[in-house]
Amino acid sequence: MAALPPYASPLERAWAWAFRALCALVFLFLIAPILVIIPLSFNAEAYFTFTERMLRLDPEGFSLRWYDNLLTFGMIAPDAPRDAAWWADAWAHATWVRAAKNSVIVGAFSTLLATALGTLAALGLARSEMPGRKAVMAILISPMIVPVIISATGVFFFFSNPGFPLPHVRLDPFAVGLAWDWRLTSTYLGIILAHTALGIPFVIITVTATLAGFDRSLLRAAASLGAGPWTAFRRVQLPLILPGVISGALFAFVTSFDEVVMVLFVGGHDQQTIPRQMWVGIREQLSPSILAVATILVVVSVALLTAVELLRRRSERLRGLSPG
Repeated sequence: MAALPPYASPLERAWAWAFRALCALVFLFLIAPILVIIPLSFNAEAYFTFTERMLRLDPEGFSLRWYDNLLTFGMIAPDAPRDAAWWADAWAHATWVRAAKNSVIVGAFSTLLATALGTLAALGLARSEMPGRKAVMAILISPMIVPVIISATGVFFFFSNPGFPLPHVRLDPFAVGLAWDWRLTSTYLGIILAHTALGIPFVIITVTATLAGFDRSLLRAAASLGAGPWTAFRRVQLPLILPGVISGALFAFVTSFDEVVMVLFVGGHDQQTIPRQMWVGIREQLSPSILAVATILVVVSVALLTAVELLRRRSERLRGLSPG
């Protein structure tokens, strides 16, 4: 908030302080649930509340046992010496590690697809001569507006019986060989396609916003120098809109990494992602390990948001604007 001028009246000063207090309360209301999770993840006891020792700041009341449980839960020999064989066991059999690998695989492939398709769509929507731009934009960003439960239901019924006579390849990064099936449910490919549909709107919005400040005379200048459409896009337009593309990709990855409803409908038992594993843990075995996972996800989210903010500032510098 800007500083008050020296001629401000007492009422204006009182309102300014009241407005600051209101903003602080709103911020505390939004951030308090996240701040509570972090210290609870270090609880030495199997409770979701602060113990007396934690309130007294007794070191014995804090522990890393729940973070360690993320590696040992589901292992064949969790109590074995922690050598190379132990880490190989954790990588292959630990439940949370497997869920993390699934989340990264699904998130990475869906982000690549969403970024490519969303950027192409944004390039088309940015052209003024494209007919029906508003209607097309409304259709493309509808997965962001429609409740996820409705989208997941439609995707489930479509993937269960796609209606076209071409089988698909069931992709399983943890198994050798290819399995052919007629359905997209309970497959990595089905989850990736579903998450791609959810991530495309974020890419379209961010890239479209970046293209709004792009000077198209640069493309005409490149064409006058002999550059073809692909060369002009690759060497002139793409470097300037790259911050927006990367920002959209980060939003698409976060959307895929945090999505649980679509995985519940489309995924099978072997496609346990981190959000789905947290859902299963809450329903079947309430463990503070969920708080440890939540803390790690908070740290990852903060890191991604920081990257988005740095990209936004870089984009403004490239466009000749001062970061706000």
